[in-house]
Amino acid sequence: MHHNRNEKINQITEKTLVIGIDIAKNNHYACATDDRGRELQKSWRVVQSHQGFELFYHEVQSLMTHHDKTDVYVGFEPTGHYWMNLAAFLEQRQIPFVLVNPFHVKKTKELDDNLQSKNDLKDARLIAKMIPQGYYSIPRDMTPIDQELRRGTAFRERLKKDRGSVLNRIRRWFDLYFPEFTTVFKEIRLHAKTILRMVPLPADVLKVGNETLVEMVRVKQVKALGAEKITRLHQAASHSIGLTDSSDMARREISFLLDQLDLLEDQIDEITTQLVELAKDLPDFEYLSTVPGISATTIAEILAETGSLKLYNHPRQLIKLAGLTLTAQESGEHKGKKKLSKRGRKRLRYLLYKTIFPLIHHNHAFKKLFEYYKHRKDNPLKGKEAIVVLMSKLLKIFHGLSHKEKVFDANRMMTDLTFLPNRLAA
Repeated sequence: MHHNRNEKINQITEKTLVIGIDIAKNNHYACATDDRGRELQKSWRVVQSHQGFELFYHEVQSLMTHHDKTDVYVGFEPTGHYWMNLAAFLEQRQIPFVLVNPFHVKKTKELDDNLQSKNDLKDARLIAKMIPQGYYSIPRDMTPIDQELRRGTAFRERLKKDRGSVLNRIRRWFDLYFPEFTTVFKEIRLHAKTILRMVPLPADVLKVGNETLVEMVRVKQVKALGAEKITRLHQAASHSIGLTDSSDMARREISFLLDQLDLLEDQIDEITTQLVELAKDLPDFEYLSTVPGISATTIAEILAETGSLKLYNHPRQLIKLAGLTLTAQESGEHKGKKKLSKRGRKRLRYLLYKTIFPLIHHNHAFKKLFEYYKHRKDNPLKGKEAIVVLMSKLLKIFHGLSHKEKVFDANRMMTDLTFLPNRLAA
């Protein structure tokens, strides 16, 4: 999975046919070169279909025979999801493929012809010429569990976005028909949903007395709603500025929106349960779950981005994967300010950032570290800087727990710090 650049270059020999492919939705473009980047055939079109893939395969075989090549390397940019079908076809035909960073292609385009122009034929040629120089990455071999986790977390994220969209539409409905409702019910949870299904509009609320409304909620087998809240709802309804026209459609709209919200929340809960069960089958899960303050769902999401941490020889590889390495512009005596590279898996970086906050609140060791980084005498860090340091620290801890197959030990984690003579003593 991990190869340095020299090893990558050595894998391309005189007997290697290099194919660069520019990925698109319907038509890809491929270009063939040798190990020195010399074009063996100009770019040609590859249709995104079974017949197109078969024609591409036969063309590759023909080129290998004609130019006396014994092996082939195919490289392309991981553009959206359009490359995945071609990658699956190549795996079936046992043709190795590698991935080229789109950013590298963008920066290299002017070296080819000293022009800023960009087109599919040129990109295919650039990709083919970059591979012999070692500018590519080898995708890790994914187990069936890895594939299920990766697809499942992506699907769960889309469901959460859909849920957010529905919530926005519900808020719009409030703004139009019952703006005061959100002053009584801050969030759209069980009580709010129950009330909206029974008496969605201010006029509906005013028709029903306080005691009657409390009884209606109880009949729905929902936990009793306080009389004070019902009184506040009546007061809000009596002074509502909500629209009063098209009341039938307004009731139907909120009913449909609540149905969509319930469905999405049930689906999210179901897929979350499945993802956690899948993650438990990975050997890392048992040890990562011993860190207090991290939920099983978060561990499943992180493992979906990284795969088993046993695949990484050093935690620096994980830090680089998350885009947490520091970069700086330096020239002569000028030393620029260091900042995150953000070159890596954006989703992994977001998960780590989201994870640190509950850790600081619920994990005594991480809380102590956070305070130390902010208030140490030498080079104290700002709050966000300390969080970034803890994100890298968490990856190091995860890597150690996985490789050594140990449970989390807060005292061991902090042995390198001398500012706490009693370690975790308050």
